[in-house]
Amino acid sequence: MIASCEESHVEGTGKTRLDSNGPVGKFKGLKSSVSAGNKGICRSVAPVTSPESACARISLPGVMDAEGRVDESRLRMHIFKNGGVSPDERGLVWRFLFGMYPCSSTALERPLLLEQMTVRYQVMKRKWQQLLPGAVRLRLNGTDAELLTAVKFFDQRQDREQKKHQYESEEAREKMSFLQLQAQVLFERVTFDLEELQEAIRIIDKDVPRTDRDLPYYRNEGLGNLLVLRDILITYAAYHPEVSYAQGMNDLCSRFLEVLDSEVDTYWSFSCYMEKFSKDFCADGLYRKMELEAALLKELDPQLHSHLVTDNMEKITFCHRWLLLAFQREFEHSDALRLFEILSCDHLELISQQVDRARYQERLARKYSLEDEPVTELQAINTDFTFELFMCATILLENREALLSCRNEVQLIQFTSRCVCGVSGKVHCNVDSVDLYRKGYYC
Repeated sequence: MIASCEESHVEGTGKTRLDSNGPVGKFKGLKSSVSAGNKGICRSVAPVTSPESACARISLPGVMDAEGRVDESRLRMHIFKNGGVSPDERGLVWRFLFGMYPCSSTALERPLLLEQMTVRYQVMKRKWQQLLPGAVRLRLNGTDAELLTAVKFFDQRQDREQKKHQYESEEAREKMSFLQLQAQVLFERVTFDLEELQEAIRIIDKDVPRTDRDLPYYRNEGLGNLLVLRDILITYAAYHPEVSYAQGMNDLCSRFLEVLDSEVDTYWSFSCYMEKFSKDFCADGLYRKMELEAALLKELDPQLHSHLVTDNMEKITFCHRWLLLAFQREFEHSDALRLFEILSCDHLELISQQVDRARYQERLARKYSLEDEPVTELQAINTDFTFELFMCATILLENREALLSCRNEVQLIQFTSRCVCGVSGKVHCNVDSVDLYRKGYYC
C-alpha cells in the first residue's frame, strides 16, 4: 500500500492504512475489511436501480441543507481534508461528487430524476440489444466455471426484476409508459456503427472476465455483477462512439459498480466521470499526460527526468496506467477507493483556480488604479498540472534510486512489476505530494 507519510496499523486487523500528517491533516483510518460500504461481506447481484438513494441524507456536517441540497464546495473540501468519506457514506456521496444527482436538486426532486434516468438507461440498453440480439448474452467457452455461475446468478436477478413490475400500480405503469415514450423519442435518431460496436463488445467480453474477482463484491452470488458490468460498458460504448471502449474502462467502471451497487446509478455516474477523463483513453490524451508528467519531473528532479524521459517518452509510459486507473493497483483496495474520491474532488484544482481569479482581479485593480505605478505581471497558475500528476511524481521520487539503477527497458518493466507485486505488495510513497502541489508549479 502507499503511505503518504508513514504507515500505521488498523487496530485489531494487522493491516496497514493510509495516513497523512501533511497540510491536509490526518487521514482517518477505515476498517480494512470494509470495501465501499459492503462491510467485507459477499454481495448479491446489484439491482437495476436504488430508489432509497434518492431520499437519503448525507450526514457530513454542513454539507446538506434541510431540503436536501448539497453544498458542493463543502462536500469537496470535506473529502479532501478528511482523506475521503466513510464506507457507509461513500455510495451516496459519490452520486453527488460525480454528478449523477445535481447538487442543487432537492430530496423531493431526486426520485423523479432517478425515474427518468432509469427509464432512459433501459431504453438505451434495449436499443442495442434489439439490433444485436446475439450480443445480449456473454459467449461462454465452457472452460470458466465461475463465469457459468455468474450467468446463472445474473439470470436469477433478471427474473427478480421482472417480478417487481408485476406489482406496480396502474398509475405507476402509466407514468413509466410516458417516460418511456419520452426516452424513445430522445434516442430515436441515434444510430450505431454496428461493426465498431461489435468490435467493442468483443474486447469487453475479453476484459470483463479479467476484472478482479477476488474482491468481496464479486464473490459467490456477486459473480453475477460481472454481467451487470458488461451491460453498462456496452451501453456506454454504444452511445459514446467517439470513445467507445478501451482497455482499463472495466476496472474504472467496476469501482463505481462496487460503491454504488446499482446498474443505473453506475452507468450515469461513470458517464459523468468519463465526460472529463475520456480523452485520457485516446492516444492524444495519453501523450499529453506523459508530456505533463515529464515536464513536472524535469522541474522536480532533472537527473531522474533525463534518465527516464526520451523523445518518444516510451520509458515513462508505465506512469499512464497509474494515472488512468487512479493508482488502483498501486494501493490497497480500500485506500485506492479513498484516493480515487480525493483525486476526484478536485479541491486543490478549484482552490488554484480561485487564486488565479483573485490574481486576475488584482491585476485589473492595479491596472486601473489612479496611482502611477508600473504594473508587474503576476505568474498565472497552470491548472493542467493536476493533483494526480503530483501523486505520480511522488511515487517516482520515492523510488528514485531504484529507477536510476534501471539500465534498460527490461529492468524498468521489472521495477514496475515489483511496484504492484513487491514484498509488501504495494509501492511505498513517503514524499508529501500535497506539499509539492501547494508549492505550485508555474509556467
